[in-house]
Amino acid sequence: MKRKKSTIRETKETSIQMELNLDGTGSGNISTGIPFFDHMLTLFAVHGFFDLMIKAKGDLDVDFHHTVEDTGLVLGDLLYEALGDRKGIKRYGHAQTPMDETLAVVSLDLSNRPFLVYNVPFIQHTGIGFTIQLAGEFLRAFATRGGITLHINVQYGGNEHHIIEAIFKSLGRALDEAVSLDKRIHDVRSSKGCI
Repeated sequence: MKRKKSTIRETKETSIQMELNLDGTGSGNISTGIPFFDHMLTLFAVHGFFDLMIKAKGDLDVDFHHTVEDTGLVLGDLLYEALGDRKGIKRYGHAQTPMDETLAVVSLDLSNRPFLVYNVPFIQHTGIGFTIQLAGEFLRAFATRGGITLHINVQYGGNEHHIIEAIFKSLGRALDEAVSLDKRIHDVRSSKGCI
């Protein structure tokens, strides 16, 4: 079963070409025009063992929001499509990742019940960039379109870069666990018989 999908999405605000392989090696080829966001998506791919290609162009002169949110929407769509009927997957994933003074915990369920819990320390951001707030917008879009119940809890941390990095590494690791196939699961992992 191939769990690899690609798409092109064009709007008046963004143009996104993306390819996702759930059974990859952790290869990232990512260009959104937002360098720190590219770095975080690369970490997500590396730590999740996903092959991820993203070529995004957006109205960055307005702000980063459209590009970040639309990237989350498209990635969620590809995840949803790549999972197919979700038979045989572990469904749940959990990862706890330290980054210097920060500890981030991500727990998720590929339940088709989209929900985001986003508990992170408030950090006063100075300047323009990929912020904790923008990371939250990406994660909300990704969870909604991917059908993910996603809980992100940063236990502590004081550096915005470290907080975001720990979140993206944990997200990759937790999703890798959830999409993994288990020979003991012959249908979907649900007492209802469907997800």
